[in-house]
Amino acid sequence: MMAHFDDKRRQFLQFAAFGTAAAAWPGFALAEMAKMTNAPSSAFKPDVEIELTARAGAVSIKPGAATRVFQYQGKLLKGPASTLTGMPGYLGPTLNLVHGQKVRIIFYNQLAESTVAHWHGLHVPQKMDGHPMYAINRGERYVYEFEVKNPAGTNWYHAHTHEMTATQVYQGLAGLITITDEQEQKLELPSGEYDLPIVIQDRRFTSDNQLLYLQHGMQERIRGFLGDTILINGQIDRIIPVKTRAYRLRLFNGSNSRIYKLGWEDGTPLTAIGTDGALLEKPETFPYIMLAPAERVELWVDFSGREPGSDLVLHSLEYHGVMPHMGGGMRGGRGMMRDGLGQGSKFPLVKFHIAGKTSESPQLPPVLSKFKRLTDRDVANPDKPIQIGLSMMHMSPELNHRSFEMLAVSEGEKIPVDTIQKIKIVQEDHAMRGRRGMGGGDGREGGGRRGGGMGMMMSMAHPIHLHGQQFQILSRLIQDQHGSGYETVKDGFINSGWKDTVLVMPGEEVTIIKPFQDYTGLYLYHCHNLEHEDMGMMRNFLVS
Repeated sequence: MMAHFDDKRRQFLQFAAFGTAAAAWPGFALAEMAKMTNAPSSAFKPDVEIELTARAGAVSIKPGAATRVFQYQGKLLKGPASTLTGMPGYLGPTLNLVHGQKVRIIFYNQLAESTVAHWHGLHVPQKMDGHPMYAINRGERYVYEFEVKNPAGTNWYHAHTHEMTATQVYQGLAGLITITDEQEQKLELPSGEYDLPIVIQDRRFTSDNQLLYLQHGMQERIRGFLGDTILINGQIDRIIPVKTRAYRLRLFNGSNSRIYKLGWEDGTPLTAIGTDGALLEKPETFPYIMLAPAERVELWVDFSGREPGSDLVLHSLEYHGVMPHMGGGMRGGRGMMRDGLGQGSKFPLVKFHIAGKTSESPQLPPVLSKFKRLTDRDVANPDKPIQIGLSMMHMSPELNHRSFEMLAVSEGEKIPVDTIQKIKIVQEDHAMRGRRGMGGGDGREGGGRRGGGMGMMMSMAHPIHLHGQQFQILSRLIQDQHGSGYETVKDGFINSGWKDTVLVMPGEEVTIIKPFQDYTGLYLYHCHNLEHEDMGMMRNFLVS
């Protein structure tokens, strides 16, 4: 029988977290401590109730022996029949939710190791967000209860276990979340068989079809894992049959660290209608689109006018400038591997085969959604933005020169609740190269600080994810674009709409505006290169 979530070690961590925070907001801390048992709340009346189990399994991915994986297995207990839809291969079921729904997910762990589930992109209370302090052991359960406050869009869920996120996601603990709302439904976008998820992942396999991970030591961890085989929706060499009409494609980069430059083989521009967690205000056209780990983009793709029997292939196009410039095998911007596909190489992702002809097709709406564009006038700190400094000193990925501490926050990481904050994300390796010492400043003192001079510094691209509410990009500034490779990626960033992950290139400074509303507690921010995250490139904001 499954044990309830009452493990003493984990409960101690939670009490410690809220005990530490009690000085900042004692009423909240006491209220949260009173709910540590994590039993289903009698006051919470769910519209949707799901059992979700993490377990070991085996699936057929390549011809021959089945591949051992981790899987999420879902069972709908209450709610519309369309709430859960299966995905092929090892991916978890897609959760199809509606804005305003109250959702209860009873999560069971049948793995031989601890795990926790994070609802990536969703605006939920701290206790429901999947912070690694809430990881449960084999045979235990955790009950998530939250209201869906996000607008229509594409999000995802995945394991978020301390120092094991990369391996658990790599082995299969990930799945999509779609959200719809009244505003989206009025648009009559392509739906049903014409609304296609495209989950892109890279993997490596042994000769007997088992997943292979991290063969090449510290350099590979610093660079991030790169596989030699592309999977689409958990399948190899995917060919998707389509008709001569418009489709909605929900593309999601589910890779550990690979960055894709999406583009059609024939040069057709891409029409974006949504980004990480919401629809755009209006359709936008790009020659290509950069998609970093954890990022999503929704495309309007119209196959009308193409001949039945023909094919259209989506590629990852060549680009430069995302990898470290240092000695040894990591010199240069392409990051070529000893084997397989290098970061920035050109290769095919998925083929669409025009299998049928139809004259029925919806029109692309000129306006998709309405939301407020945030500016300096909306923020609480227009002249003193919070700074997130990215660095790779001594081959150790850090934020503000600190590594992850489960419950710790610095003064610079304390955020007043119900405020909107301006945040500047900077590549400190570029800005500080040649200087000695760390200096002071918010977020650099005590605990996880690394000292002792600059050491070996590198500059590479980092996809930065902030938990809690989604944010908007205010500006991008690049230092020394000449010869950096930036010109090969700069036209592929979607800087409008709502985001939860942003790719920050070497030498780049990205300023965002992020609301911190409704909920108090510890909310993570980290690099979504999962190898970097597991190495400590993660910190907490304390919202109080």
